[in-house]
Amino acid sequence: MMPRIRLGLVTLVAMALVAGSVCGADLSDSLKKGTPDLKSAGPLAFGPEGVLFVGDPQGASIFAIATGDQKNGAGAGPIKIEAIDGKIASLLGTSEKEILINDLAVNPASGTAYLSISRGRGPDAAAVLMRVNREGKLEEFSLQDVKFSKAVLPNAATGKQRNVAITKIAYVDGRVFVAGLSNEDFASQLRAIPFPFTETAKGTGIEIFHGSHGKLETKSPIRTFAPYKINGEENLLAAYTCTPLVKIPVAELKPGAQVKGKTVAELGNRNQPLDMIIYQKDGKDYVLMANSSRGLMKISLVDIDKVEGITQPVRDKAGLTYETIKDLKGVVQLDRLDKENALVLLRDEGGTLRLDTVPLP
Repeated sequence: MMPRIRLGLVTLVAMALVAGSVCGADLSDSLKKGTPDLKSAGPLAFGPEGVLFVGDPQGASIFAIATGDQKNGAGAGPIKIEAIDGKIASLLGTSEKEILINDLAVNPASGTAYLSISRGRGPDAAAVLMRVNREGKLEEFSLQDVKFSKAVLPNAATGKQRNVAITKIAYVDGRVFVAGLSNEDFASQLRAIPFPFTETAKGTGIEIFHGSHGKLETKSPIRTFAPYKINGEENLLAAYTCTPLVKIPVAELKPGAQVKGKTVAELGNRNQPLDMIIYQKDGKDYVLMANSSRGLMKISLVDIDKVEGITQPVRDKAGLTYETIKDLKGVVQLDRLDKENALVLLRDEGGTLRLDTVPLP
C-alpha cells in the first residue's frame, strides 16, 4: 500500500503544480494586446499584478487592463495636487468645464492613483484615464496597445438608466463584483464575474427595505459598496440613495437568484452616497463614506453582526450610527492610500477640485 499512497501523493502534488501554472498562465493569457473600445470610463478597481478594472456604463462592459504598474518606484510621500481639474484639462487640451472626474482608485502595489475621466459632456464624451504617482506627477495613461480583456454585461439597463448600468466595482478573491441596474424585474443587481474573464452570467436581483421610504425596493441602484468580512464570511456593505446601508452576503450572489439584503443603518434622507472605504483604527473597523449633502461620515462597524435589520419605516436615522468629519468638506471621491491615510478628491466652495492626502480619522 505504501508505494501506491506515495505515488498518489506525487500525482496530487504534480496536479497542483500544473493547476497553479495554468492559473498563472490564464491570468496573463487572458489579456491580449490592443486598444480597448471604451465608450465611457466610470468606476475603477484594482486587482492583482497591477490589473486595473474599468467599468464602462455606456458600453455595458468591464475592462481588465494591464497597467504594468506593480512596484513602488516613486517613494511613499503624500499626494497633493491643487486645481487638478484645470491641470487635467490643460494636459488634454480642453477647458475645466469639459472635464468630469468619475472615479478614483489607488493601486495598492505601487501607491499610484488612477482617475477615470470624461472629456466632453453627453454621449460623445471621450473616455480617458489619468494617473498620479507618489511624487505628484500627473499624466495620461495611454490606452493604445495595452494588454486587456473585456466582459460584456447581459441585459444591462438601457435608455435614460444607461448611466447607472454600472455604479461600482470591486475585485475580491478572483471575482469582479459589479453593481448597477439591469432590465430585469429586480432591476437592482450585483454580478460576480470570475477573472480571468470567460463569460458573464446573469446577475443577482437585490431587494432591500428602505426605512425612510417605508417599503421594499428592487429598482433602486446601489450607489457604492465595499467588501467586508463578518465572522469570517465575505459580505458587501452597499449604500443607496437616501441613505440605507445594507449588508449582502457574497455566498448568496447566485446567477439569476433574488436576494434580500439586511438594512443595518438608515443614515439620513435627501442624500446620495458618493464613495466609501473600510478601514481599521485603534483595533476597530469603520466605514468612511462621502455624501452629496451630509458630509463625510465615519460609521462604526462594531457589533454589526448583532444589529437588528431595519424592517419598519423610520423618520431619518436608525441602526448603525455615524459621526460627521467636519474638517473634511466637499469630498466627492476617496480611496485608501496606505494604512494610515486616505486619498481624497475634494471640491471647494468655488467648484475647483483638489487631490489630497488626509489621515484616516
